[in-house]
Amino acid sequence: MVLISRISRLFRADLHAVLDRIEEPELLLRQAIREMEDLLVQDEQRSRLLQQERRQLSSRHNQLEQELNQIEEKLGVCFHSNEEDLARKLIRRRLETQQFCGHLSDKRKTLEDGIDELRSRLETNRARLVSMRQKAALLITAEQRQYPEDDLSMPDCRVADEDVEVAFLREKQQRSQT
Repeated sequence: MVLISRISRLFRADLHAVLDRIEEPELLLRQAIREMEDLLVQDEQRSRLLQQERRQLSSRHNQLEQELNQIEEKLGVCFHSNEEDLARKLIRRRLETQQFCGHLSDKRKTLEDGIDELRSRLETNRARLVSMRQKAALLITAEQRQYPEDDLSMPDCRVADEDVEVAFLREKQQRSQT
């Protein structure tokens, strides 16, 4: 039983080795790097969009703060002039504006958390991409050293005339002895 399991393990290992050679790991590695680069570009674009949205929310929040200040001034005028009906309308508008400010603050906080998470993911993915590129460069240069495919031409093998003469004399000497 042990012999059968060993043989099956050897067969699976050989099969996996054959599949690894068929799949061309260099091409798979390059494809994985391209996919990582694409994801990184998408995340960077998303980061820029989120930052732009954050700026818009901040701008809108500042506008609402100015509006609240104007409402406060108008309320002062209304109470000074004993215009209670108008003061009630302004108080309603102030409460609505304050609620909207609170909603924008919550949205901005959620957005900030998303930006921080995305920034962290971007840093991690950039580091992983650099590492993957370095490994790919090492793998490719190692494979090129193992299997020089391009250099199939005959190297320069010039033989000096003196070497030919010495080899000829040795050969002549060996043949004359036999």
